[in-house]
Amino acid sequence: MEKITALLNNGWDGFGIYVVSFVVVLSLLVFVHEFGHYIVAKWCGVKITTFSIGFGKEICGWNDKSGTRWRIAMIPLGGYVQMFGDGDPSSSTKDKAVKELTAAEKKVSFPHKALWQRALIVFAGPAINFIFAALLLFGLFAFVGQPVTPPVASGVVIGSAAYKAGMLPHDRIIDINGTKIERFEDIQREVMIALDTKLKITLERGDEVIVLDNVYPERLEIEDRFGFKQSKGVLGLTGPINGLDLKAVVSVDGQAVTQENTAALLVSRSMGTPFVIETKQGEKTNALLVDPDVNGQTVENKEEDVLVLYDLKDEETFIKHSIPSAFVKSIEETGRTISNIFESLKQIITGVRNANELGGILRIGAIAGSAAAAGWVSIIGFTALLSINLGLINLFPIPVLDGGHLVFYAIEAVKGSPVSEVMQDYAYKAGFFLLIGLMVFANFNDLIQLFL
Repeated sequence: MEKITALLNNGWDGFGIYVVSFVVVLSLLVFVHEFGHYIVAKWCGVKITTFSIGFGKEICGWNDKSGTRWRIAMIPLGGYVQMFGDGDPSSSTKDKAVKELTAAEKKVSFPHKALWQRALIVFAGPAINFIFAALLLFGLFAFVGQPVTPPVASGVVIGSAAYKAGMLPHDRIIDINGTKIERFEDIQREVMIALDTKLKITLERGDEVIVLDNVYPERLEIEDRFGFKQSKGVLGLTGPINGLDLKAVVSVDGQAVTQENTAALLVSRSMGTPFVIETKQGEKTNALLVDPDVNGQTVENKEEDVLVLYDLKDEETFIKHSIPSAFVKSIEETGRTISNIFESLKQIITGVRNANELGGILRIGAIAGSAAAAGWVSIIGFTALLSINLGLINLFPIPVLDGGHLVFYAIEAVKGSPVSEVMQDYAYKAGFFLLIGLMVFANFNDLIQLFL
């Protein structure tokens, strides 16, 4: 029950922030996805009968001049665009009266459009999700700026993969497996998906460039405050923005902290060379190799009693990009996110990553609420990430999803005629049950991890 309590009591007004954030973000992304189908269908001359945000009973709606019914429905877990000539919103069946259409009606009927037009209409939904994510990041980078944490180690966890590889405080990571590293977040992103994968890390230590070509991240199962678990690779580095709470220090370079030997005093005596600090959090003791800067306020923050491990005064921590630079960075960020999602899915399929990490509605809601509570910059980043995920999921080759339709169109292009209606019917039924099964499995994972 502690995990449920955490879910209910965190945020602005407890549970409300998670529900509202989830519904608003998901509804926005559903609208974007369906608008992709809608606008390309209109360009191709298809008549749209219904544009729905949500499923089930209609809450409110209106008809536009072209006869399209725009509606908001009671269940905010998806949406659809129904096109003239389709028997259902997923385009999995044809209207039974489609063969009796007049010539004028066939001109605006989806099933009567050319193969390339149907494929383009279907692909437009996932495509606009990727475009929307890139646009969100572009606006953030160009008009607000991109938070940048220097890719420098302020401390190395004793016994960690980084420690075993010989990394030291103040090492600046510049490349991991051929990927250029510009931010500490880049290190985390490259390492967290590197389960059981050898890394080649290039770093700068003063004026020297060092290559470590046999680094294996430690596999760590992380449990957030809601109880959701996720495996990720860790090196064992602390970032430069992390200070150290002197009140938690129990020893400095092997000397115990006592009333006479305060943590600040022991740290002052050890300055100038790397030394080990042990801290205690609950029942857990952590040992960290540090080498605090000797310039500025290094030993003690008078108000917070924090040891400053790395001086950021000469580092750029927030970059407002030019329009061209923001465009390039947003495309790079979107592409890298897609690549990481594919890598994570590959790890689940091959058994490297546990399938119980697949999350459903509860987990998405929890992440959305946490992002909203952290501020609007965080919620923009989360919305972009979820938009990319939505686009990829819809491209899975499962009948009922956009990817399944595209598979049928590819077969039609090769054989010169559509897949038989009987085969499509079987495939759509199988795809529907597979999709429902995946949804049940993902949401069951959420419930198990919340209650156990």
